[in-house]
Amino acid sequence: MPVNVADRGRTGVLPEVEAWLSRRTSSAADWPARALLSAKGGATISVVLPARNEEETVGEIVSAVRRDLVEAVPLVDELVVIDSRSSDDTAPRALRAGAKVFAQDEILPELHDPRYDGKGEALWKSLAVTTGDLVVFVDADLREFRTSFVTGLLGPLLADPAVGYVKACYDRPLLGATEPNAGGRVTELVARPLLNLHWPLLAGFVQPLAGEYAGRRAVLERVPFVTGYGVELGLLIDLLDMVGLDALAQVDLGRRVHSHQSTEALGGMAGQIMHTAWARLERQDKIVPLHEPSARLVQFERGPAGHRPLTRDVAVAERPPMATVPQYASRLR
Repeated sequence: MPVNVADRGRTGVLPEVEAWLSRRTSSAADWPARALLSAKGGATISVVLPARNEEETVGEIVSAVRRDLVEAVPLVDELVVIDSRSSDDTAPRALRAGAKVFAQDEILPELHDPRYDGKGEALWKSLAVTTGDLVVFVDADLREFRTSFVTGLLGPLLADPAVGYVKACYDRPLLGATEPNAGGRVTELVARPLLNLHWPLLAGFVQPLAGEYAGRRAVLERVPFVTGYGVELGLLIDLLDMVGLDALAQVDLGRRVHSHQSTEALGGMAGQIMHTAWARLERQDKIVPLHEPSARLVQFERGPAGHRPLTRDVAVAERPPMATVPQYASRLR
């Protein structure tokens, strides 16, 4: 059904978004672990950490999840780290902390292609080595991690079978800055304007690029995964199209602290997000493309002879819905 963007509620957002915010936004404190255990029933739960060179933080996160949500409260059935070509001790530290560790390139090896890289590739492949009915994704670079990140994301899924996908929201402080949300630069400068322009029903997501989210396997295996930095935006747009806004929810996890990338690296991320949005605009017949967008991003650094151009490839590859992969489908039979 077309969205009438001229029809705004009392807060200035679409009435559908205003109603969704009230109905589908909760707080991590609303979902204590023991209450979730009672609601879990026969469902199985997998927690997945995609990790590349995160030796400083991955062990602490794994240890906390195992201590609080496997041993103290047996909520999580499977704790998995997908090692995405790390060159440090990420994998050994995750193993020592008690996670199952899989090397990204050893999962579905017959489909290996070096061009498919990045976080989205690790997330997509995690579906092939986990078995949980519910899958929780948590970034491995989090500092000040709390296991309420996991329980918060699980809450809406366990409480309401109509919810298929849950995103985190939080304050994102930039280390050394005083503003509580100075860390969400690509969100505010790229992702949020794109969503408000073209998918206004998603305007209620406080952190559309949040790296923490959870979903039902039956939902996640039916959507494609962008293999690079566009994965979060792509999932949100594709799931809105597939299951509708009311099947999506968000949970306030409080505060998220993690390492931050350079402005140049964020430029590359922004380029991939824009390519991801372009592909979906075209796929959903929201634009009539008259040209193919360039996959090259030119940035500059100053050298002895002045500014020197540096070219970065921001093209995004995409994996098909996992349910369509024969190797995965045969496992389910």
